[in-house]
This record gives sequence, C-alpha cells and structure tokens, in this order.
Amino acid sequence: MLKGIRAELNGDILQALCNMGHGDYLVISDTNFPSDSIARQTRLGKLLTMENIPAPQAIDAILSVLPLDTPIQPSVGRMEVIGKPDEIPPIQQEVQAIVDRAEGKPSPMYPVERMAFYDIAKKAYCVIATGELRFYGCFLLTKGVIPAEEAVR
Repeated sequence: MLKGIRAELNGDILQALCNMGHGDYLVISDTNFPSDSIARQTRLGKLLTMENIPAPQAIDAILSVLPLDTPIQPSVGRMEVIGKPDEIPPIQQEVQAIVDRAEGKPSPMYPVERMAFYDIAKKAYCVIATGELRFYGCFLLTKGVIPAEEAVR
C-alpha cells in the first residue's frame, strides 16, 4: 500500500498509467469485451485486470491519478448501444457522473460505434479488464497532461 494511492490500483496498472503519454488511449472493458485478444495488439501487448470491481469503480480509481485530455476535446468515449446510438444505459450514466466529478464540470462522453471501438482499442496503449457484468461497460480514456505548476515535486 502507498499513501494517497487507491487500493484498486495495482503496480502494473500504475506503471502503465505512468508510462502512457499525452493522447494515448486507455481501454476499460467489461467482461464480454474480447479483452485478451485486443490487449495483445496494443502498445503494452498484454492484458491488465481489475477483475473484481465494476467499471465505474475502476474508472473512479484511475481518474484519481490520470489526467484527462478534456481542455481541447471530449476525452472519454463510450461504446454505442447497437442500433440505438443515442441511448445511454445506466452503466454509462454512472461513468458520466464520475467523469464530470473528476473534471469538476460537465465533460460529455463521445459515442463510438462497436466495430470502430474495437479498431481504436487495438491502437490503444493498453486494456484494463474489469469485473463489469453489465453490457456496454466499455470505455476509452485519453490521457492528458499535468501543467508544471500543478505537478507535485
């Protein structure tokens, strides 16, 4: 355990989040996503897991240390519901509330069609599989930057 670091964030995940650069994508996946096969195609090349917790809890923990790229663009993508691109299921509503709280303002997620989501995920830095059982619990987070004046020294 470390001070100020949430218990959900294991060493492998912290290392990956630290190694990501500005603009890199992070995939948070539910239990139905082809996490292992997609993860093998990412920059990291292996699957990371937070398998005993739901996606909103995982994202909340991740956003406690990961800056989002929100000043310029929406930086959290959500997998669209097939045939209903404007529908936002409860799992995605929960994550939206977490993103808004982390950013301190409304920061709407952008929709990504399912097959396009898979294509983007293959180009991501890494995939973190969660224990999320609900459908459409898959998200893309874009890493931002921390200005020098806000960095802890």
